[in-house]
Amino acid sequence: MTIESINPLNGSKIKAYTVDTEAQIAAKIEKVHSGWLEYKQTGYQYRAKQLLKIAEILTRRKEELAKLMALEMGKPLKAGVAEVLKCASVCKYYAENGEQFLADQLIKTDAQKSYVSFRPIGVVLAIMPWNFPFWQVFRFVAPALIAGNGGILKHASGVMGCAIAIRDVIIEAGFDHPVFDVLITGSKAIDKVIEHPLIKAVTLTGSTEAGKKVAAHAGQFLKKTVLELGGSDPYIVLADADLAMAAKVCAEARLINNGQSCIAAKRFIVVKEVEETFTGLFKAHMASKKMGDPLQEGTDLGPMSRVELRDELHEQVLACIKQGAECILGGEIPDMEGEHAFYPPTILKGVKKGILAYDEEIFGPVAAIITAKDTDDAIFIANDTPFGLGAAVFTADKEVAEDIAKNRLSAGSCFVNEGVKSDPALPFGGINQSGYGRELGMFGIHEFVNIKTVYIK
Repeated sequence: MTIESINPLNGSKIKAYTVDTEAQIAAKIEKVHSGWLEYKQTGYQYRAKQLLKIAEILTRRKEELAKLMALEMGKPLKAGVAEVLKCASVCKYYAENGEQFLADQLIKTDAQKSYVSFRPIGVVLAIMPWNFPFWQVFRFVAPALIAGNGGILKHASGVMGCAIAIRDVIIEAGFDHPVFDVLITGSKAIDKVIEHPLIKAVTLTGSTEAGKKVAAHAGQFLKKTVLELGGSDPYIVLADADLAMAAKVCAEARLINNGQSCIAAKRFIVVKEVEETFTGLFKAHMASKKMGDPLQEGTDLGPMSRVELRDELHEQVLACIKQGAECILGGEIPDMEGEHAFYPPTILKGVKKGILAYDEEIFGPVAAIITAKDTDDAIFIANDTPFGLGAAVFTADKEVAEDIAKNRLSAGSCFVNEGVKSDPALPFGGINQSGYGRELGMFGIHEFVNIKTVYIK
């Protein structure tokens, strides 16, 4: 049995990978566990040195790795280079801050001495998606390694070349012990991997349905999970917003990664009195983006990752139009050579409750514009969703904006006059159907450690 990597530009096969047998999967887990038993005894100085080596290798190989992403999932080269450099930055961040985050915390009690210590837990399984094939992995790997854990990666089948490259980068860094490996397998093997007694916890980035299944199965074996799932991020544009700036940021936020991102802007909730002006500016920015070969300089939008996902997106757009939305840009599969997965920047106007783009996540370069009567109505619409990953608000009144971001929007991350994005220093994750737990920052590193009480009489 094999897993094939397909180029979404033209449907050509890049490479086939032989699927691991059950015995090979077990052997990889056991090997990393054996390495972890020694690795957990190393100090922060050693672990930090290894992370800095990884950062150096990623930086040196950034063009090569960006090209691999372009071939396997259609990310334009410029965006791919930026993703690899962001991976290097998270390695540097935890190399510099990990020891501080994991330092013992003294707590005064009636003991002679009592404190909390953060100890490694073992081998963590990471189930990762194709849309940010390096960043999603390294935002798990960097804190896991500095904490003294080991990692097993089950990556999306379509980016198996990226998975192998990540493993090779970590090997090239020259760890004294095997602390990381990649499973070449499909999703059907995941249940047994989770069940393996040497797998101590699971982190998943993916769809809400995938998260539910993994969490339910891991729960049967009392294994902790961290889930970063889908989102339908609302971007509120209030009457006093800088509309030119908001339109530019919103267009970029909708089209990040060819529109295929859980934290991409998806619902644009605009106060009625500025809707016409904002829509015109927003449409101009969306229409200006150049769609084409991700390997060519100047390409803003590559193909979507797979033809079937593009076709599913188009069916969603057609359903929205049938339900009453107006398509004012895009909305058609382009006539291009080859079995491509391209879909153009698309805008749906007049989206209301009951229309698919209001109620469900649209995973592709399709924006939904929703009219709000006023600020309170905009906030109500923003929160009228089962998701809760990210949100943004645009207004000139920063005091009002901060109150909305802090107290009134229901999401794991709320940004003011800026698009939602992840940062190594800030915790990232969602609420409701967008998952639970946090990645990155101090809070992310504490997800997969034994928060251990030590009490001395």
